[in-house]
This record gives sequence, C-alpha cells and structure tokens, in this order.
Amino acid sequence: MVFDGLTADNCYQVMTERDLRFDGHFFVGVRSTRIYCRPICRIRLPKRGNCSFHRNAAAAEVAGFRPCLRCRPELAPGVVAIEWGQRVAAIAAQLIENGATSSADFTEVARQIGISNHDFLINFSHEFGVSPERFAETQRLLLAKRLLTDTRLPLAVVAASSGFSSVRRMNSVFNARYRFSPSRLRLVARPGSGKGTGHETGCAASLTFVLPYRPPYDFDGLLKFLRDRAIPGVESVDETGYRRILRVTKLENGKAVETLEKIGWVEVTHRPARHALELRCDDVFSSEVRLVLPRTKQAFDLDADPAEIDRVLRALATNAPGVHLPGTFDPFELAIRAILGQQVTVKAARTLVTRFVAALGTPISTPFVDLNRAFPSVHHIAGLDPAVIASLGIVRQRAEAIISLANAIASGAIELAPTAEPTQTIELLCGIRGIGPWTAHYIAMRALAWRDAWLPGDVALQNALGLPNTARGIRAAHDQANEWRPWRSYAVLQLWLRGSIAQAPSAA
Repeated sequence: MVFDGLTADNCYQVMTERDLRFDGHFFVGVRSTRIYCRPICRIRLPKRGNCSFHRNAAAAEVAGFRPCLRCRPELAPGVVAIEWGQRVAAIAAQLIENGATSSADFTEVARQIGISNHDFLINFSHEFGVSPERFAETQRLLLAKRLLTDTRLPLAVVAASSGFSSVRRMNSVFNARYRFSPSRLRLVARPGSGKGTGHETGCAASLTFVLPYRPPYDFDGLLKFLRDRAIPGVESVDETGYRRILRVTKLENGKAVETLEKIGWVEVTHRPARHALELRCDDVFSSEVRLVLPRTKQAFDLDADPAEIDRVLRALATNAPGVHLPGTFDPFELAIRAILGQQVTVKAARTLVTRFVAALGTPISTPFVDLNRAFPSVHHIAGLDPAVIASLGIVRQRAEAIISLANAIASGAIELAPTAEPTQTIELLCGIRGIGPWTAHYIAMRALAWRDAWLPGDVALQNALGLPNTARGIRAAHDQANEWRPWRSYAVLQLWLRGSIAQAPSAA
C-alpha cells in the first residue's frame, strides 16, 4: 500500500511522531478496537501489526472501522489535488459534500465536471478507493456526527442538514455503520462540546465549529490582507478575527434556489494552541452547515499543505512562513471587487465597492454594530441598467462588465466556484468586455481557489522580480514563475510581500 508517497511503514512512523504535517493525508484503522483515527490521535500507540492505513475516511469505514470519538476524523484538513485525475475526483467529492445530489444517481455530478458518468465512476473509485455512493454516505455520517457533537440542534435538523431523508434513515445508517445511535453519541460527547443553538455570546445565538489546519499558519498576515480590503458594513476585521455578512443560497439537486436564500453573519477567530480556526455562525445557517463549512475552509485556505508548498517555493518561502491564499466567502463579490479595482489603488477600489454596496446591498440587522449590509445578489445586479451603476461614479465600461458578468453567472454560462475549471473560466471571463487577463487570473486565484495562478503584467510582481513591465519582461516573469508550479499563487503572495503593495494596482 502506497499513497501520497507514503508506505505503510512511513505512515506508522508519522503516527508515532504525531506529525501535524500529515493530518488528513491518511487515516489509521486499529484492528483490535475496529476504530479509525487521524495520525495525530493522542491514544496509546497501537502495535504496528494492528494498524492498517487508508487514504480517506470512507475507505476506512468500508474496511469496517468506525470513527474515533477522541481525535474526530471529521475534523481533519483536506488534501489539495494537483494531478488531473485527482482534481476531477476532488471536485466530485466537493460537489457531493455540498449536496450536488441527494440520490444515488451521480449523473448530475458528472455533468457539472464535464465527463461521462462512466468515466466519472471509474475515476472516482480509482482515486478514492471507494464508490461515490459509499463516499457520499460517509460524508453524511461524518457531518451528522459533527453536528451531534458540536451543537444541540434537534435530531430532525441534524438529519436534514447532513443530507439524510429522515431521522429514521439517519438512525438506521448510524446503527449499521457505527454500532450506536445518534442520541447515544450526543450523550457521550465530550463535556463542554455542546455549543450550538442556545450557545450565547452577548445576544447572539450561534453555532460553533473548530476547523484545524496544518501549521505554520500566518493568520495575522491573512487578517492584514483582508483588513486592507474590508467592505464597511459587509466585513469587519480586528486583531481578534474576521466577521462578515454571508448570503447562502440553498441547493436542490445541485442548483441554487434563490427563494431559499439565507442571510446571516459568520465570525472566524484563531486558536493557535489547537492549530485551528474557530468558526461561529448565525444559527439561521443551522440547515446550511454543509455549505457554510466548506466556504470557510476555502476562504481561509485550510486544506493547504505548507510543507509541500515551501518545498517548491524554496528560498522564496522564507519571506513569511505559513502564508495562505486568501480565498472568499462570496465568489461574485470577489469578482465585482476585482473589476472595480482595475488600475486603481486598494484604497480607491475600497471606496468604489463601499459606494456600490451602500446603494445596492441588502440591509440586515446583526449583533455587531459594524455589520449591517449584505453584498448585492447576482440576480439583483443582473437585472439592473448599467446607468444605475455608472451613476455611482463607476466607469461606464466597468458598469457594463459587472452586469454582463452577473448575467453570465445567473444564466449558468460562467461558474465561479472552486469546482470550476480555472483555464476555461479565465477564457470565459476574458470574453466579457472590460475584463482583461490580469482580472480574470486574479478572480481565478481567489474565487476559484486556484493555487497555480500567475497574474500577467502585475506591476508589483514585475518590480519584485526586477523585471520591466514590457512584453519581454512579462514573458521573462512567466518563465521564471514556472519553477514555482503548481503553487504559483503562493509565489504571488510572497512576491507581493517583498515590497509595499498597499498602493499597488495588483492588490485589488
């Protein structure tokens, strides 16, 4: 057995050392207990002969193991896919986790990826070692386990939020796979873990979740990046963490249903002693946790593997260890900000987007005095006349680009999500008048969580590399950046840090 370059003996050594770098890369099944753990679990080290190693939680459960209640496999960071086959399977897994299908028919998932159902089934089983049906069932179980442990949500809400058709179905699968009932799990959950509806901080009923990462993690650096770009009313950043208004649209059979939209708040803080972030969110999202959790992980790049990235970036990574890619909670919002930020400073871009939100955003009441407006929805902007946006002091061509993009997203012609194919999306974005290559690549880097983006003609990058911003200089920068594949987005961040980018047009 070898996966991710690890042999079984390598895996056991990682488990012996409880090496945080490999958390989530594999799981350990202990034959004597029939329980599977993360390699960092603090249980007494089992004998080598009692251990089997599995590439994911679903594979461990197919082998007959049930999840450890101490290390909680559902909390492990994900793994970033690089190769084509891995990426296709990873996108499929993300679509399944986000509720792209509620049945055993995965035709819709294959269609969204752009491959045949036959190729999808073969590729998925090859990469994950289990069928998509078993993978989907494991994800539902692990999310339900998480909600039962971390919240006091009613069982009916837990079942629905996890993708089960009923409480009876959830009970049946739990008993069959884990040999105990959901209600029993809640009774034996660790003391103090019962945060959820009714958990009060000030006047805010909320849900709280722990989201581990692989260290190092430059949380302060990421906060600074977000603070410089925060939209007043929509976002708030201080030394304690990040807060924002979030708009979530429920999925039915993989499609967004605008009439089932939820708007609430989220707050992310750092728990360095636990190598984790803590997410607290409005309990209006109690039925949409399966959408809010992955959005948070993408926004804060929690699946990144700093050791692997630094190995490729080499000396460049010594600038700032633990630099993570700032993603986004709202891909449409990020795209609009990128358009408004073309060829202007960060401060000027922030002024324009603040004006945009003040005129077109959705008012909302929250427990936080500085959060009172949701970013406008795609459908709202798609229905506007360009003159409405231009009247806000926004260049007419950019106003038209904003509405064209909104229409393309609303119609499904363009998808802005980590599951979208980056190069194809960049081509589609560049087909919109007013969106150039730099903007398209920037949107791909942050909205699509594309970790191999390179921003052509970026002034700050050219300066950091000591190259002129000419056609020849831009080609030379591109050639030099090839040595940082497939992590060029992190090279971009490190190069930006080499100089002051506060006034650079590239830092929209």
